[in-house]
Amino acid sequence: MRFSLRPRLVSEFIGTAFLVAAVVGSGIMAEWLAGGNIALALLANTIATGAALVALILAFGPISGAHLNPAVSLAMGMRGLMPWPEVVAYIATQFSGGIVGTVLAHLMFAQPIISLSRHQRAGWPQLLSEFVATFGLLSVIWGCSRTKSAMATPIAVGAYITAAYWFTASTSFANPAVTLARSITDSFAGIRPMDVLPFMVAQIVGAIVATKLLEWLLPSEVGGVQSGASVPPVEARS
Repeated sequence: MRFSLRPRLVSEFIGTAFLVAAVVGSGIMAEWLAGGNIALALLANTIATGAALVALILAFGPISGAHLNPAVSLAMGMRGLMPWPEVVAYIATQFSGGIVGTVLAHLMFAQPIISLSRHQRAGWPQLLSEFVATFGLLSVIWGCSRTKSAMATPIAVGAYITAAYWFTASTSFANPAVTLARSITDSFAGIRPMDVLPFMVAQIVGAIVATKLLEWLLPSEVGGVQSGASVPPVEARS
């Protein structure tokens, strides 16, 4: 079933808001309970994010495709699976949903509504990590789009992000909307506002390179869906 644009945008807004709330909220809870053990806090944050991703993709995938990530929507536009005006609308909705997700997490934990992050995430290793994280995410999405199982993409994306939290130096943001939203929380999950734009550039470049490469590897179709057809249920993260 092909939904009209409005319910798809509402789906993207709610899904992205819940994704960011899961990332930021679990980060706050982990920081409170880990007793200063950063590894334990990161593990808690990782599990919550990966689990939330699987649930959100399954819930909203049938409506909007559950992109929840501007890099994914951009990739869909590049492959001709979405018209560019819809891509722009998706991206604007994802960014606004992400901001609301951070505010929601702050309210649930009695934090200031907005608190600019002081967590430094700069330097070429961090940017390389974001390129790798987003390249890997889009590769997983395009690769899984060839399967016929409705569970393949949600589980693969959740599993990949769970792993990428640990094998990338940046803890795998891999999502421009989530990156911006995390700049307004001075919690465990935060990123300094001045570090946001370089992260976004690395993420977009990673998404473009992965999409071009997988377009060459899978030249004729994406999961059996010809260009111009309905948006396949895919997503991405934090």
